[in-house]
Amino acid sequence: MSYEIIKINETTYRIEEDHVRFFFLIGNQRALLVDSGLSVTNTREIAESLTDLPVSLLNTHSDPDHIACNHQFESFYMHEADSFFYFNIMPKPGKLLPLKDGEIIDLGDRPLEIVTLPGHTPGSVGVLDINHRVLISGDPIQDGMIFMFGPGRDMTAYRDSLRKLDGYRSRFDSIYPSHGTFPVEKELIDHLYEVTADLSKYPHRDMDMHGQIVDCVDTGIAKFLISQKK
Repeated sequence: MSYEIIKINETTYRIEEDHVRFFFLIGNQRALLVDSGLSVTNTREIAESLTDLPVSLLNTHSDPDHIACNHQFESFYMHEADSFFYFNIMPKPGKLLPLKDGEIIDLGDRPLEIVTLPGHTPGSVGVLDINHRVLISGDPIQDGMIFMFGPGRDMTAYRDSLRKLDGYRSRFDSIYPSHGTFPVEKELIDHLYEVTADLSKYPHRDMDMHGQIVDCVDTGIAKFLISQKK
């Protein structure tokens, strides 16, 4: 188990693992973990070491590298569109608190707005930290590897989600992704939309992902892992 707790400001932390990061946000009344990591075994302990306030959990989506310590919480926020996969892999899943687009979760003078961003998974969400003018994007907005192969991945929905963020541009200045460079600028959204218009023109190579051979497309902006054509 290897991780690093990095203080962004007095009420915001990021926890860095080898392949993923997750976030901890503190308000006046309670605190929120955004995702629970991959290989860490003490996510709740980490959070409670940083505040005396009650701690809740929100998952940006249900991929395994974001839910490792969910069992340490009695309940968790997640979009219902990701719940089928989640409840099929988690031995102690806890109680689902379903998220809706536009919903506000207030930590006490720290309102967080839920922005649904389907495509990477059906229930992917971003978290708009309104007062801090930051979008916590999960996996869809990043310059690392974006998984777009297997059940539930939908490139058309993904590109629609990128365009949806046009309506939010005036409300955030920076993006906190779960992978890749931290932070990234919002101009990355436009670059991702542009390159995904036609992935065939970028270099492709085979990659073994957990025993499955997928097509890795390097756009120079991010790498997209897509299913191979039969």
